[in-house]
Amino acid sequence: MKYYLHQIIISSIFRYLSTVFCLLLLTLPACHTTKNSVSQQAEKRPNIILFVSDDHGKDALGCYGNPVVQTPNLDQLASEGTIFNNAYCTSASCAASRSVMLTGKFGHATGSYGHTHDYHHFSTYDTVSSLPLIMEEHGYYTARIGKYHLAPEKVFHFQNVIKANQRNTVEMADKCKEVFEKEAPFFLYFCTGDPHRGQPTGPNWDDPNSFGNRKKGYKGVKEITYSPEEVLVPSFISDTQEAREELAQYYQSVSRVDTGFGLLMEHLKASGKMENTIVIYISDNGIAFPGAKTTLYEPGMNLPCIIKNPLLDHQEKENNSFISWVDLTPTILDWANINFEPKEFHGTSFTGVVDGTEKEDRDEIYASHTFHEITMYYPMRVVRHENYKLILNIASGLEYPFASDLWVSSTWQERYRSGAKYYGKRTVEDYLHHAEFELYDLEKDPDEVNNLVDSKEHQGVLVKMKKKLKDFQQDTQDPWKIFWEKDYSLQGTGLDL
Repeated sequence: MKYYLHQIIISSIFRYLSTVFCLLLLTLPACHTTKNSVSQQAEKRPNIILFVSDDHGKDALGCYGNPVVQTPNLDQLASEGTIFNNAYCTSASCAASRSVMLTGKFGHATGSYGHTHDYHHFSTYDTVSSLPLIMEEHGYYTARIGKYHLAPEKVFHFQNVIKANQRNTVEMADKCKEVFEKEAPFFLYFCTGDPHRGQPTGPNWDDPNSFGNRKKGYKGVKEITYSPEEVLVPSFISDTQEAREELAQYYQSVSRVDTGFGLLMEHLKASGKMENTIVIYISDNGIAFPGAKTTLYEPGMNLPCIIKNPLLDHQEKENNSFISWVDLTPTILDWANINFEPKEFHGTSFTGVVDGTEKEDRDEIYASHTFHEITMYYPMRVVRHENYKLILNIASGLEYPFASDLWVSSTWQERYRSGAKYYGKRTVEDYLHHAEFELYDLEKDPDEVNNLVDSKEHQGVLVKMKKKLKDFQQDTQDPWKIFWEKDYSLQGTGLDL
């Protein structure tokens, strides 16, 4: 009897173990499928290229209406994607602008007040998170090439730092082929040194700046040159021979950017990843001429922005919504299907603007500029609402400071040495000495020369715009908010206790 009971117990245990084993076998394919589906999902995540040129305004692009400068590859991108007419940087200075692109926060809240290099030595707080770090955490392969101009590396870390001459965009494009070979989705931060000013081409004050151009050229680059007579002089620049000569050099540098961009797209297409890659083309700030770069007038901050997202069924060819570089990080995270808390950023995703699902018009942007070089203390805060723009010049008692390369430019030196009354449509006096508040109606006054602050019929607009600006500074933890109430207790004791 004991024997039979023993056999029954053993048989029951065997049947139980067999059942469990079979169930395990059945679940293995399911586990394998789950792993494959995750892998397939990762493969479907878009690659993203953020292509940033250096000091390139809307003034020198075929797709933005310039019939002289040759930019066929960027024009092709515009024809396949969306061109934005109201895209803005938040600070018209290289380093400060780039920090905003990659953090989604205004520089006054992150310590990114100005240049990072040499003796300027501004640096983002090391507690700030950045786009490349977030992308890497979520499985993206991150790589950068060209101009960096960010600090510290701990905050703006990329897995791969590709070395190349930032003026030779052909060399840069060739070096990026390795990124396209990666199995993981990639985020490529491609930053040219063009068309930033370079060394002057001669020893005399009226010799034009080179804008990085060299007489012997760059290996692999077919240079496109321009004559001073054929360039178009923007309205904020005086039409002089010196300005035309420098604009011709600038155009050549812009065309070199376009050449490299075209080759990069060829390599992307050859990799088979063109149809799964979002391409964004922008500039960090406006053209490196007085009246644009380092100012928050329109030529300094209203910049080219071309976006192609091949994963969308439809893209508008042209868009007038107001977007800002502070919106780039949340937008790219949206496209990468990475969840985030909107309150983590000052900017907001404009994915709905690109795909047409956002029905509410975007008609407002803000800007914040404090330094360029460390000797250029001139904090400005800006709100642009519909056609009105208000600039607060916190240090209006000071003469407007020049970036060193703009001061020595032959374009400016001609005005300075000749004692000219005007620079472009603005008087030299008005350019050097700004009012505390500047209010402009950009629909009627696109050159921003008629300050409406004292206009009786615009006092209601002025009050409304001041409130917007004050609220913006409060909401974004701007230390310079103390100047509204002149209550210096708001900044603390300043003591290291």
